[in-house]
Amino acid sequence: MIKLAYTISAIAIVGFMLLASGVIYTIDETQQVVITQFGQPIGEPINKAGLYFKTPFVQQANYFEKRILEWDGNPNQIPTKDKKYIWVDTTARWRIKDALKFLQSVGNETGAQARLDDIIDSATRDYVTNHNLVEAVRDTNRIIEDLAQVSGDEDSMNQAAEELEKISIGRDKLTRGILEEASLIAPQYGIELIDVRIKRINYVVDVQKKVYERMISERKRAAERYRAEGQGKKAEIEGQREKELNQITSEAYKTAEEIKGKADAEATKIYADAYNNDPELYSFLKTLETYRNTIDADTTVILSTDSEYLQYITNAVKK
Repeated sequence: MIKLAYTISAIAIVGFMLLASGVIYTIDETQQVVITQFGQPIGEPINKAGLYFKTPFVQQANYFEKRILEWDGNPNQIPTKDKKYIWVDTTARWRIKDALKFLQSVGNETGAQARLDDIIDSATRDYVTNHNLVEAVRDTNRIIEDLAQVSGDEDSMNQAAEELEKISIGRDKLTRGILEEASLIAPQYGIELIDVRIKRINYVVDVQKKVYERMISERKRAAERYRAEGQGKKAEIEGQREKELNQITSEAYKTAEEIKGKADAEATKIYADAYNNDPELYSFLKTLETYRNTIDADTTVILSTDSEYLQYITNAVKK
C-alpha cells in the first residue's frame, strides 16, 4: 500500500511538472486550438476535446471559441433611396469556422469584431441606400389589405397603397440580403456569419417630425371613415326603428278603433233597448242628464209653461 501511494504521488508530481512546463495542454468542448512555434502556426487547428502535448517554451497553444458569438454594431446614419435619413442599429451572430485563417487574418476576437464592423456596416449601407424607407420598416402589406377590407372597394385599396407605399421586399428580405452580401466577405477571415438583424431604426429629427405628422393624418382619416360608417349604421338603425314604431302604432290604433267601434255599437244597442222598453222614462232621464251637464249652482233657469221639463216637475209634484 505504501509503495502504491508513492507511485501515485510520483505520477502526480510528474504530471504537475509537465503541466507547469507547458508540455501538456487540454481542450474542452467549447474550444479549438492553433499551435504556433516562434509565432508561426504549425499544423491544422485542433477541434477535438482532450489532452495534448507540445514542445515546451517553443510552441504555444492559442485558444479560440467554438461557440456562437455576438456582434453588436453602433447605430449608423444612412440615407434611403427616397432621400430620408435614418439611424440603423444592427446586430449579428457569428462563429470561428477556420481557426488557422482566423489567427492569421485578425488574430483574436477583438480584431474580428472590428473587421465585422466594416463588413456588416458596409453591407447594411449598400442595401438600405438602394431601397425606400418603407422596405426597412415593414414586412408585409397587411395594413393596406385591412384598409381595403374595411372600405370594401378596389379604389380605396389603390388609394391606401399609394398613401402607405406598398412594399416589394420588406424588412426580413432586406436583412437576408445584408447577410448574403456580408457572408461573401467574412469567410476570408475564417469567420462564418450565421445571422444579421436590424435591431432598431430611428428617424433623424426632420424625418421623425414628418413621419409623426403623416401618422396623425392617417389615423385621423381612418377615424373619419369609421365615424362616417358609424353614422350611416346609426341612420339605418334609427330608420328601421322608426318604421317598426310606426307599424306598431298603426296596428295599435287600428285595434283600439275596432274595440271602441264594438263598444259604441254595444252601447248604442243597450240605449236602443232601454228606449224601446220605456220611451218616456228614457226621454226624461236624457233630459235630466242634459240639464245636469249644462246647469250648475250659479245658473238661473227660466221655464215657460209649455216646457216639457216644467211639465215633468209639475206632474211629479201632483203625484
